[in-house]
Amino acid sequence: MHRAFSTIGCPSANLEEVFEIAQRNNIEAVELRALGDSVDLPTYFTRHFGRPSGLREFMQSASVKITAIHTTSFRLMGPREPDRDILRRYLPWADALGGVPLRVLDGGTKVTKAELRRACSVLSWWREEREAEGAASDLIIETHHSLTNRAALERFMDVTSPDTALLWDAHQTWRNGGESPASLWPVLKERVTHVHVRDSINEPGVGHPFTYVLPGDGEFPMAELTTELERDGFAGTLCLDWELLWHSYLPPIDEALAEAKLKHWW
Repeated sequence: MHRAFSTIGCPSANLEEVFEIAQRNNIEAVELRALGDSVDLPTYFTRHFGRPSGLREFMQSASVKITAIHTTSFRLMGPREPDRDILRRYLPWADALGGVPLRVLDGGTKVTKAELRRACSVLSWWREEREAEGAASDLIIETHHSLTNRAALERFMDVTSPDTALLWDAHQTWRNGGESPASLWPVLKERVTHVHVRDSINEPGVGHPFTYVLPGDGEFPMAELTTELERDGFAGTLCLDWELLWHSYLPPIDEALAEAKLKHWW
């Protein structure tokens, strides 16, 4: 199991600074969501590396692994057709990083038949796009909006291919979906390659009916989650999704990572 953090927790940092944060906190991997105060990563990469080959060359000497790229606001399900050009822009950069997965949001509301048809249509298009480009990178679907409870997830998995990977936002399915990690993991474990974790308390905060806190200071059942992952030999990524970009009241990512280590949180 690789421990990582998302650059949503250090959105102003450039890629070199992100790697420095990882190294001083003994973190072996990062996922990319923001760099240099921008979530438009293709533009950032172009400005700093020119071409995907430039990014590939830069990564040859890097000691930190990149595990995923977040593709801004692309949503698999919803009332409107998603902007497929978003994925086209990200794909060559993801391939340059060794074929890392591209994270997209689930979207949707109630996982209706119409939403599932949209999801299947997009996934079918994506398979054709990957094949045409000869690309290694694939999508990973985050359980963030509609896929937060067992019933919704089972409906989604029933109609999608077994190789459709999930990024399990374990805090989201616990806090908003009411699902304990131990009860949900057996349902998801064949699909999950990446897990997001955060900690919070049940007190109203900025933009949420709860408040994010430092790892180990809240109510998230982290020990329950890690027990399940370790029991099944989970070999994917366990990532601290420290949402500093959206919640300025949070302390710096270095403090969050230090607390997680001090409290043996993960």
